[in-house]
Amino acid sequence: MVFGGGAVVGVWAAQLADVGRLDALLASCAHLAGLAAGFGMLVLILLMARVPALEHGVGADVLARWHARGGRIVIGLVLAHAGFAWCAYMRNTGTEPIGSVGELLGYPALAAAIVGTGMLVVVGLVSARVVRPRVRHETWRGLHLMTYAGAAAGFVHQPAGPDLAGAPVLAWVWTLAHVQVAVLVLWYRVVVPARAALRHGIRVTSVVDEGPGVVSVTMRGRELDALQAESGQFFRWRFVTGRLWRTALPFSLSAPVRDDTLRITVRVVGDHTRRIRRLRPGVRVVATGPFGAMTAHRRTRRKVLLIAGGVGITPMRALFETLPGGPGDLTLMYRARSGDDLVLRDELDRIAGERAGTVHYLVGGSRGVGNPLTPANLRRLVPDIAEHDVYLCGSPGMAKATRRALRRAGVPGERVHAEVFAF
Repeated sequence: MVFGGGAVVGVWAAQLADVGRLDALLASCAHLAGLAAGFGMLVLILLMARVPALEHGVGADVLARWHARGGRIVIGLVLAHAGFAWCAYMRNTGTEPIGSVGELLGYPALAAAIVGTGMLVVVGLVSARVVRPRVRHETWRGLHLMTYAGAAAGFVHQPAGPDLAGAPVLAWVWTLAHVQVAVLVLWYRVVVPARAALRHGIRVTSVVDEGPGVVSVTMRGRELDALQAESGQFFRWRFVTGRLWRTALPFSLSAPVRDDTLRITVRVVGDHTRRIRRLRPGVRVVATGPFGAMTAHRRTRRKVLLIAGGVGITPMRALFETLPGGPGDLTLMYRARSGDDLVLRDELDRIAGERAGTVHYLVGGSRGVGNPLTPANLRRLVPDIAEHDVYLCGSPGMAKATRRALRRAGVPGERVHAEVFAF
């Protein structure tokens, strides 16, 4: 990405003309913003293409955060490009704002770019922090798909621009980069899931209530060992029934893959998860994955502390059962607001007994003296905590506060392996 960004600036600088005139300066700024926006859009789409090397090496939650931050930058660059180009055109031709818009719309490539810009702005608005919580997940997801249409409309305009139109080799390289990213998206988001569905034939076998608003879904298929799924990872699940088939939902495995059986444990928080609760045996499932980097490969110390908040217990439960370790090597802290919110407790107690591990159930509020995840309490429960690797999964707020407490308790940041979930 750094190399690509540098190349974009280099291309712009190589074609930089005299900017002594205001219209030339505005045009030059428009060219730089446009090239940077085009490259940034490629990066954004690549981050969400579900390429296994990126998902396993970086982590899906980190990629999602990069995508969100990068999206704001790209939309800003797109608007800057449009603004500078519009002002440069008016300055060069002497036209008025309204008249210039009519003239610009007469160019098909520019009209496509304007439509694409409008799509990206809509996506940016519904993804803004103040708006996103007020929009239903399925609505947001459907609108977010306009990113592809917006990027395609923008690409129609790019080869006709002055930076590429006069440089056939550069235009070819630019087009090839877009084709490669498009192929990756189609392969990993369409072809791979369809092929896996045909090969593994996964279907729901049972849906079990685990507690208030929490259910476990067990599925069975063929040759599931070929998935090479590890504890701590997640799949994107598409249940082929009713309205659920439209969306692939990310849920971690809550148990290791055994005997061609998969299991997830889901908290009911929205329309889709309520529909999951009503699933019936026999429903076909398309599982894409596995994804996630929070696996045993991240481990650097003999002793491991697992910290889970709420439904973040799902990957921690699987890791608790499968991480190599002897008596006293594994400790699990399970954070919940109340005893009713603790799920899979019988399984956790059984695993602790079988593996000579330790489980601490930390129940209570997150503020004041009742907060159980303070540095002092962490050191009290695990006196040698500074010698542990820590795996952490919880909500964004819980994860941020726990990271801070772990650092103050003496755990180096590089030994905290976290996955932050938000739905």
